[in-house]
Amino acid sequence: MLNVCVFGAAGRMGRSLVEGIFENPNLTLTGALLEPGDPLTGRDIGEVAGLDALDVLATDQPARALDGAQVAIDFTLPVATFGNINACEEAGVAMVTGTTGLSEDQWNRLQGRDWKIPAMFAPNMSIGVNLMYGLVAQAAQSLGVEYDIEVIETHHRHKKDAPSGTALKLGKVLADALNVDLAKQGVFTRQGEAPRRSGDIGFSVVRAGDVVGDHTVLFATEGERLEITHKASSRQTFVAGALRACPWVVQQPPGFYGMGHVLG
Repeated sequence: MLNVCVFGAAGRMGRSLVEGIFENPNLTLTGALLEPGDPLTGRDIGEVAGLDALDVLATDQPARALDGAQVAIDFTLPVATFGNINACEEAGVAMVTGTTGLSEDQWNRLQGRDWKIPAMFAPNMSIGVNLMYGLVAQAAQSLGVEYDIEVIETHHRHKKDAPSGTALKLGKVLADALNVDLAKQGVFTRQGEAPRRSGDIGFSVVRAGDVVGDHTVLFATEGERLEITHKASSRQTFVAGALRACPWVVQQPPGFYGMGHVLG
């Protein structure tokens, strides 16, 4: 049985994770961390998630939430990321995080960090999306810059970062496959005259309704289009990926890992 703590346990993903852990016979929820001053502090996190009482009280104190945990799952905000990492390192607890919206500088800091724990970071925990990265890389290498490339993503109206972390990851995968610099070839806004350059990777963002997450990479040239699309209809797909990563990451030496490592 693996003891798990959930950071951001009262959020949409946090509640789904609590439910997923509750339903997994190989995992036990031992801690639930909320934002400082959250009015739900002190409540049983099972009741917060719409379940029966789990005898785990939500807290805004990281050390208390991590007490007894072997791994922490973090779906919070970039502003909390490094504090959560520090808390896990101080407690000697492995980490799995799907937090999105990290800047390039923050990603560089994570990759260059002297890690004291094993930590798995992925902007999208979906197994399908992680397979999609390989498919779009293969397509880009085969089609080259002769094909126009657009990354189109749609999410619910409450999502705070844009483009999504998954869209940015797709852009990076495409840029690496084409041997171009995403910082120079990525096109994130178009207004007025905006002629397309060879090698450009365009991004389109839609925020509407309750869409969990749709991502499409479009390759187009004269006479044909190829679209590679992933659609998430439930947050449970992200929960499944995160829970799959937990028993894997606790077996690893300290270091920085991605979902590709988990999937082999």
